[in-house]
Amino acid sequence: MSLTLWLTFLVAAVLISLSPGAGAINTMSNGMRYGVRRSMPAILGLQLGYGAQILLVGAGLGAIVASSTIALSAIKWLGVGYLVWLGISKWREPVMESMSDDHQPVSGHKRFWNAALVNLTNPKATVFLVALFPQFLVASEPHGPQLATMGMTLILVDCLVMLGYALLASQLFRFMTTARRQQQMNRVFGGLFVTAAVALASFKRT
Repeated sequence: MSLTLWLTFLVAAVLISLSPGAGAINTMSNGMRYGVRRSMPAILGLQLGYGAQILLVGAGLGAIVASSTIALSAIKWLGVGYLVWLGISKWREPVMESMSDDHQPVSGHKRFWNAALVNLTNPKATVFLVALFPQFLVASEPHGPQLATMGMTLILVDCLVMLGYALLASQLFRFMTTARRQQQMNRVFGGLFVTAAVALASFKRT
C-alpha cells in the first residue's frame, strides 16, 4: 500500500471513528463516570469487538454475513436487544454517594466485555468494512499485508478517538456534584443507548 493510498485511508478511518455511534456513547458514559484512565478497559473492549469484525471481513466471512439475510438479521436484533439492555441498565444505574469515591463501581473486566459486545454485535461495521476494504486493496499486491495495515490503522485511530471522547466526557465529572445531576446524566446516556438501538433496528442494507 502506497503512502498516498494509506493517507487517504487514514482520513476515512478518522471520519468513521468520529461519527457518533454506540461505541462513542459507551465511551462517553464511562469517561464521565470513571474518568479517562478507568475508561481504558471499555475502550480496549471496543477495539476487541472491532478487531473481530475486521478479522471476519478479512477472512472473507464478512461477505457471507453481509449477503445472508438470516445471518445479518440475527446479528442485528442481538445488537438491538443488547443496546436496549444497556440503556435500561444505565437509566437505572445508582448514583455515586461521593464524587471522589465510586461506591460500587462496575469492574473493569465487566466493562471490557460489555464494550466488546457493543462493537461485536454491530452489523453496520461488517457491511461497512465489506464495502470499504475493496476500495483500497491493490489487486496486484498481496492482500494479507494490506488488510493487516488497514486493520491496525482502523483500531489505532478508533482507540485514539475514543480516548478523546473519554477525555471530553470526563470534564463533566466536576459538574456532577449532586445525586440529581448524576441521575439526569445516567438517564441521558440510557436514552442515547436506546436511541442507538432504534437506529440499528431501522438499519437496512443498501
